[in-house]
Amino acid sequence: MDIDIDTVPSFNPLSIFPWVRSSVVRDQTLTPHPCGFHPQFIPKDFQTGLSAIPYDKAEDLGFMKLDFLHLHVYEHFNSRREIEQLLEVEPDWGILLLPEKQTKLFQLAKHGEILNAIRPKNIEELADVLALIRPGKSQYVKLYKSQKENTRRILYAKGEDGFSFKRSHAIAYAMVIVLQLHLMGAGII
Repeated sequence: MDIDIDTVPSFNPLSIFPWVRSSVVRDQTLTPHPCGFHPQFIPKDFQTGLSAIPYDKAEDLGFMKLDFLHLHVYEHFNSRREIEQLLEVEPDWGILLLPEKQTKLFQLAKHGEILNAIRPKNIEELADVLALIRPGKSQYVKLYKSQKENTRRILYAKGEDGFSFKRSHAIAYAMVIVLQLHLMGAGII
């Protein structure tokens, strides 16, 4: 099992929890996973202090991994309530179409062409753009523009590889982008 938790960049789970940093093998060397931690006992490599079992093998053995994703947008807020209040305010959706702003958007920095084609005007449409950028889904842009509801079923369905981009993830990512739009509109970022 793999769970993602969004945090401010300064958060270090090891300062609170006695967990083990997940590992990955790169160039035949055990290295730290960019953001993963194992919250239960897992064999530890005493030389590196990392999980002795790389994260992809650990999952096959039933170990859970929590990913703490550092989102810089959260550095601009002092409380959850402040974020919730801002999410209730309609952003300037036109910012999504500005090339100089597109390159700064969470998850969408390299996908200006899809943003320009879809021109999202609400969180649900922005979430759909996030689903459209996934591997094997970008060919549905034209279909989405003509048959939005039917295409959504395809966007969030499991592929032949058994993978699906969950709609709940897409909505959460879209909310982060809405926060960015507000910050951009205010000239903060």
